[in-house]
Amino acid sequence: MTETLTPNGYIPRISDHSIAEALEAMPAIVIEGPKGCGKTWSGRNFARSEVLLDQDVNARQSVSTAPGRILEGDEPRLLDEWQLAGEIWNQVRHACDEGHQTGKFILTGSAVPPDDITRHSGAGRIGRVRLRPMSLLESDESTGDVSLQTLLEGESVATSRPDVSFEEVIDAVCRGGWPRNLGKSVRSAQILLRSYIGEICRTDISSVDGVVRDPDGVGRLLASFSRNVATLASFSKLAEEASGERGLNRTTATEYVRSLERLFIVEDLPHWSTHLRSRATLLSSPKRHLADPSLAAAILGANSGRLLRDLKTLGFLFESLVVRDLRVYSQISDATVYHYRDSAKLEADAIVETRDGRWMAVEVKLGGEEWIEEAAQSLLRLRNKVDTDRVGEPAKLLIITATGYGYDRPDGTTVLPITALGP
Repeated sequence: MTETLTPNGYIPRISDHSIAEALEAMPAIVIEGPKGCGKTWSGRNFARSEVLLDQDVNARQSVSTAPGRILEGDEPRLLDEWQLAGEIWNQVRHACDEGHQTGKFILTGSAVPPDDITRHSGAGRIGRVRLRPMSLLESDESTGDVSLQTLLEGESVATSRPDVSFEEVIDAVCRGGWPRNLGKSVRSAQILLRSYIGEICRTDISSVDGVVRDPDGVGRLLASFSRNVATLASFSKLAEEASGERGLNRTTATEYVRSLERLFIVEDLPHWSTHLRSRATLLSSPKRHLADPSLAAAILGANSGRLLRDLKTLGFLFESLVVRDLRVYSQISDATVYHYRDSAKLEADAIVETRDGRWMAVEVKLGGEEWIEEAAQSLLRLRNKVDTDRVGEPAKLLIITATGYGYDRPDGTTVLPITALGP
């Protein structure tokens, strides 16, 4: 099994902080996320030896014939794409019990294996870190002048206008946060993305749980999902819009989406469970999101020029980009991202809540005074509706825009361009 060198040119990731903490606390960690988001490079950045199971057939075979050998090497030892030889999980779990040391193994995986019971047996031994496509800060498209941590502490905001144009933000939506697409044109990036999506439909979705899926049906479902990104579309609606000659019922659509979740391609945004002063009830439906807005853009054939002529679609894709970045930045603050919508149709595109109970509400708008004013009024209504005696006052009521200045408004809301946000 080969030794690894720290990769030259490694671009630091925000998740590096979480990986380092987990390695200090746990015997082993698993870095999970969609294929192509940089898991192997992140693992190599911390590992001292490695096994690349997607490239080494002999290594995969030795898992069952000589299981001890696969784990031998300098620690932390990287076991890349471990789900291709699922027996490794139990072998690692048992090895973690020997000596009670921390930082022994790093596993990376692009899919959740079907045997979840086996995976749960890693409790107390194997920690998990989620890696997503790169945020704008990581791809050098945000200044990071304003930290999400400081926003959650209620600090004031005043930033200059970042040197990023509206058109460049649209390009970022279409190109996505995939490391392999850094520096590429939108056209080249979308050619790669269409190939990536095709592989998901033809191969990956069937291999994740051994159930053969119809590639055309999966493709139609992904197209339906892409048209409904950042909405509360039901499985029935997704199925209806994905129907072709062979049809697609709700049950099939549900199964396809669950398989895509296991591949980390679909990552819906759960609802925020909180206490209200009013009689309105919270809606529990998740908001639909893909791992990166570029996937939806590529599936829909939505390049920069087309999106400039279709601001409604652009608005949904931009919201999905903001949600992606909030999820990445929230890891540093030990926070989770939700959405809010109630029976009175009041909503917030995102709620960021820390483990200790601090929270902020976010509305996402491309820009424009009228849209910003509308978002501000919506956030103020939300603040008045939430029972702050029980959950506390919001740290911030934040309106995230595509471009412009960052500033606190007299009404208590804050405006901030996504190109100035960081962890």
